[in-house]
Amino acid sequence: MLALLLCLLPAGGLWADSGHATHDDAGSHGEGHAQHDHHGGGGSEPAWEGSPEGIAYSEFNHHLAGFLVLLIGLSELRQALRWQALAWSRFLLPGAMLTGGIFLLIWSDHEAWPIGSLSFAETFWGPDPEIIQHKTYGLLCLFVGTVEGLKRVGLFRHAAWTVPLPLFAIIGGLMLFGHSHGDHPAAQKIALHHAVMGTLAITAGSSRLLCGWRPTRLTEERSYWELLWAALILVIGFQLLIYSE
Repeated sequence: MLALLLCLLPAGGLWADSGHATHDDAGSHGEGHAQHDHHGGGGSEPAWEGSPEGIAYSEFNHHLAGFLVLLIGLSELRQALRWQALAWSRFLLPGAMLTGGIFLLIWSDHEAWPIGSLSFAETFWGPDPEIIQHKTYGLLCLFVGTVEGLKRVGLFRHAAWTVPLPLFAIIGGLMLFGHSHGDHPAAQKIALHHAVMGTLAITAGSSRLLCGWRPTRLTEERSYWELLWAALILVIGFQLLIYSE
């Protein structure tokens, strides 16, 4: 998203998924947490991964992320086209990223802190890499969203502050290639979705990075890179909106 956002995009993507790798059994988390095993292997509750509730939760998260990514893409498209109207829309990107970051930190995983039974330590330092990845996306979204917001109000003017956003898209895209939903009935379909979105996020981030390094006098050439960046962000947003498991 991010996905970004994207990467974020990743992300997601830039962004939230409901499935997670299987937790350790009661010996690792304690008997009280064994019932939250994603695949139902450690407790009496049915498996969350691939269940109607789990699929609905995941699809909602993806669709919400898609809406936020589309807002980012439209904002960046206005900037790339040098439209003077709707100048306020430049704040859509930081606003969407901050919203996505908060959502990921709170609601990305139904059993993780702060809405689930897992503690803060088990959420951020536990054995489930997917939960940790979601929370990492959330923290990165908050950081990059804050940087972009401060840039847009004129507090961050140094060229170095143009790097976090495309770097986040590239890193988020790369992370998607290792983002697994575990023992999910639609695991291959989800992996393909993440691979496509990861490729788009890496390409988008690279385009934005090249755009930032171009001499300012080459405004026409620079706008082409910006248009590519904005177009790819919009494609990622539409991809997330039609996501299904």
